Amino acid sequence: MEKLISIDLKSDFGFFRKPDANNTINLSYNMLHKPALLGIFGAIVGLGGYKKKGEIPQYYEEFKDLKIGIEPLDHEKGNFQKTVIKYSNTVGYANNGSTYLTEEAMLIKPSYRVYVLLNLNDETQHLLYEYLKEGKAEYLPYFGKNEFAAWWENFHEHDFQAVEKPLGDFKIRTLFLKQDVIKEQKTVPFVDFMSFWENETPFMYFERLPKDFDTTLFQYDLGDSVFTTFGLKQSANIGNLY
Repeated sequence: MEKLISIDLKSDFGFFRKPDANNTINLSYNMLHKPALLGIFGAIVGLGGYKKKGEIPQYYEEFKDLKIGIEPLDHEKGNFQKTVIKYSNTVGYANNGSTYLTEEAMLIKPSYRVYVLLNLNDETQHLLYEYLKEGKAEYLPYFGKNEFAAWWENFHEHDFQAVEKPLGDFKIRTLFLKQDVIKEQKTVPFVDFMSFWENETPFMYFERLPKDFDTTLFQYDLGDSVFTTFGLKQSANIGNLY
């Protein structure tokens, strides 16, 4: 038995660390991404995380095949406000006993509506369903750093139907992976710029985000993600539509 549910996941601050830095400032992804969300789900039901180098976390093994959708809330054209915080790191093993200053660009009040399709015949997914519905967790979930505690509200169950191929132009309310459509050796635009959500400012937001975890290299597998209020053409090559 499958159920499509959604929750609104929020925090006062967030820091989803990027592997690169800008002029010594450690940067955060703006959007919550799937690997981070799976870690949050793992904390909620009490699954193990990273324990030993070269070993796949228990939560990833359990939840890696979940179908999810992530929609930013209370944003400015896809962006969340950021602030740069300076830290003094005096840990000896980090800097040979000297004071080391580091800066991090944090998200302010990030919030996301998370959709997840759960198979209630699976024991762990059923447990996740119950915990999300009842608003309880084994471990405190957080947005990237353990001082940025996260919470959720507005649990909903949704009627759903899988869509293999849209019958016409359509809209997507969540982030999706950009897939170029090639026709006659040319890239076909996937966006209908004449169509957009009512009462919404038309915009497109792009970010290269972790879409999975490479279990061979033990690093994020990145993909070009899009969030837009524009309509999409029927020819857009996007899978897992519901």
